[in-house]
Amino acid sequence: MTRVAKHLSILATSVALIAFTGCKQASDKATESAKEAAKAADSAATKAKDAVAEVTNRSLADILAAQPAAHKTRYQYRNPAKTLNYFGIKPGMTVAEVLPGGGWYSKILLPYLGDEGHLVGIDYSVDMWGNFGGFAGPEFLEKRKNWASTWSEQANAWRDGSKADISAFAFGSAPSKLKDKVDVVFLPRAIHHLHRFDQAFLGQAMNDMKMILKPDGIVAIVAHRAAEDQPDDWANGDNGYMKQSTVIAIMEDAGFELAGEPSEINANPKDQAKAANNDAVWRLGPSFRGAKEGTEERAEIEAIGETDRMTLKFRMKK
Repeated sequence: MTRVAKHLSILATSVALIAFTGCKQASDKATESAKEAAKAADSAATKAKDAVAEVTNRSLADILAAQPAAHKTRYQYRNPAKTLNYFGIKPGMTVAEVLPGGGWYSKILLPYLGDEGHLVGIDYSVDMWGNFGGFAGPEFLEKRKNWASTWSEQANAWRDGSKADISAFAFGSAPSKLKDKVDVVFLPRAIHHLHRFDQAFLGQAMNDMKMILKPDGIVAIVAHRAAEDQPDDWANGDNGYMKQSTVIAIMEDAGFELAGEPSEINANPKDQAKAANNDAVWRLGPSFRGAKEGTEERAEIEAIGETDRMTLKFRMKK
């Protein structure tokens, strides 16, 4: 190689090295810029999500504030805002409420779920109601056959401006159109009855819940809690109380698993129900069964408040 050619070769290598270094620096800067852009996008998304959450929480607060005084007296025991937030219930969801009754929770859920939401009422089957005795006589059972339509009509009055869908069914007759459509099945103080009678009723309910739930759906349970040292035959649901360990075992046997730690949102340590006293949940408010207003017994019961309650959420096992 001539001296000139050698110099030209060295020069070309130097130019290439400079060009490579420049490209690498440009590439590094581009990578850093991309990372910064991604961080900015994540930050913006988080702020937007937080802003939506704040609006949602204010909306729920407004709904709770609009409830009648009799409704509000139960807030200290039923903690609706904390309970709905713990279960992840949000506007636009499809929520199925078991044993909605006169609508204590439905009147909150319907306006909260909003125009894109859907509230589904679920009743016990007529056959199961037949095991209650007493009030559940022939006339009651005949009317219960039409519960889905009569409850849906009644719930229309609870919308508070919401255009949410409303539907209803009884366990054992879950409609196929709800398959994999429900975000949350909510059982507020309802599972103890399913455990009281023929276990076929419990199995029927579990099958319906699994059918209507989305794959990542939640079963939300609030239930009257018995202490773990109380006899099983007293804490079987007949008195309204069940052990937390029993409820967890029932759900696990049905193919569910705990979704997060149990919550003490609805705990009430003042309620120390005991089998030895033949205590039942209905001795407390709002029923006050057998305790006349103005008596010392009533005052003692009112000082306890409502029942001690477990708050559990489950999802289907993978």
